[in-house]
Order: sequence, then C-alpha cells, then structure tokens
Amino acid sequence: MPPSSDVDAFRSALRSAKSVIILAGAGLSAASGIPTYRGDGGLWKSNNPSELASPNAFQVDPSRVWQFYHRRREMCLRAQPNAAHKALAALSLPSVLSRVAPAASSPPLLITQNFDSLSLRAVDSLPPDNQATAREHVLEMHGSVFTTRCMSCQHVQRSYDTPLSSALANPDGHPIPVSGLPRCGGEGWAGGNRYGRCGGLLRPNVVWFGEVPEHMGEIARRLNWCDLLLVVGTSSLVHPAAGFARTVESRNGKVAIFNTERSSNDDDADFLFLGPCEDTLPTVLAINE
Repeated sequence: MPPSSDVDAFRSALRSAKSVIILAGAGLSAASGIPTYRGDGGLWKSNNPSELASPNAFQVDPSRVWQFYHRRREMCLRAQPNAAHKALAALSLPSVLSRVAPAASSPPLLITQNFDSLSLRAVDSLPPDNQATAREHVLEMHGSVFTTRCMSCQHVQRSYDTPLSSALANPDGHPIPVSGLPRCGGEGWAGGNRYGRCGGLLRPNVVWFGEVPEHMGEIARRLNWCDLLLVVGTSSLVHPAAGFARTVESRNGKVAIFNTERSSNDDDADFLFLGPCEDTLPTVLAINE
C-alpha cells in the first residue's frame, strides 16, 4: 500500500503517539540558504568529500579543510531559522504539545544531521522558560560547525565568534601555516598545557566520513520506544540514519516523510507529504492553527 497523504489521518496518529522522534536532514535548512549535499547544486556535486570531510584530509591539509569550513561557518552565521525550524521548535511548548500530541510524555526528540545549528537557534525564539527543555531535546548527531575540538586535549567548545583566527578573516585558498589556524586557547595563548587552553590545533567538531556520529547510544535507546518517526528533508541514504525508519517500523511504529521529492525509501512509510518542508511542516503539524 502506498504511503498516505491524508493530513487528518496523520494528525490522529500524532495525537495518539506517546514517543515522537524527528530525523532532520539538509532539506530542513534549504530555505535558509544552506545548500544540500546531493541534490541539484549540492555541496558534494562540486567538492570531493574525501578531500574536505575526513580525518585524513585534515591530517594532510588542515589549512584547506579549515578554509572550507570557515566559509561554511560564515554561511551558517548569516542564515536564519526558517518556518520549518520554528515549527519543530514550537513542539516543545506545552501549549502546542498538549494540542497536537497530547499523549506524548515529553517533547519530540529532534535528531538533526545538519551541522548549521539552526535548530538550536530556533529555540532562541521560544519563551525563555521553555528554552532549556527544548535544547535538551535537540541532538546534533553530526556535530556543529560552531563547535571545535582540540586535537591535543580534546576540549570541545562552542563559539559564534568569527573568525576563529585572524588568518581566516580573508581566506584566499593559499596555505595557512598550522600556527595561523585556530588553536586551543585562542590567538592569545601564551604557553602552558591547561585543559581548554593547551595551544593545540583545533578542528571543526563535525562528524566526518569514517567517524561515528554523536549521541548514538541515546538515539538507539529512544528509537526502541518510538511509535511515530518524522523524517524531514532527507533521502535517508547515509547510515546509520538511513536505518532509523526500519528500526521504528520493526517495532510497529509509524513513519511519516516530509520531503521535496520522492525517494527509494518512501514506499515503506505510512505517510508522505511532498513539498518544501517550510510549507508542509507548519501546515500538517497544525502549528499555526
């Protein structure tokens, strides 16, 4: 049986769901001006990921990798959460959750594969009393372009300051010596090996090819209890996220897909809503009603 596009039937399933999970991909941020990876004009259509998004690439040419991620970081800084981000953030509001998903014991868990942190920034538009709870229900499984990890002491830090080193202020593709790249403790580091200020080379704290995504233990635990999974803006081709829907279905949960076009995994879903997710999500979730 093909997936249903019956909005009322989906809303009924959402109202009765006790544990809701949302898996978001690049399509969630497309309306914010962040390019997708494999679609038309996608990031990996014009760039080789093995040369820019792998531990080996960073070891071979950290300057090139940092210049690439600096440009991505600047793009993400300029971007703003769109209506889809805001709709998902609104599900953490008690007044909204009690109306659209009254059986849920807690707000939906949002698992985002995006490293733009727009889902977290959408939380900033919520009333202050609701922001802490909302942040607890966002997992950035591929990390964030706004966090760094020290290659020496492993300290992780989030910062929206820019640039992270003066040499990155105007990246022109020419090699930057390691001493000019972001370092643990910043450019004012004056020696010492204290944790978080050891002077080590920083790397973007994003999950690269060949690395294990973050929060996988928590994600696996929550998937075991999920009875409704919303797959938003992703073709679900890359594992382990590609297997989340099958895990939920194997436990008799329902799957709803929100995407701009059909993909090979749609036929196994219970619901399918095609169109820009910044249009479909607020409407189908009845956020603005």
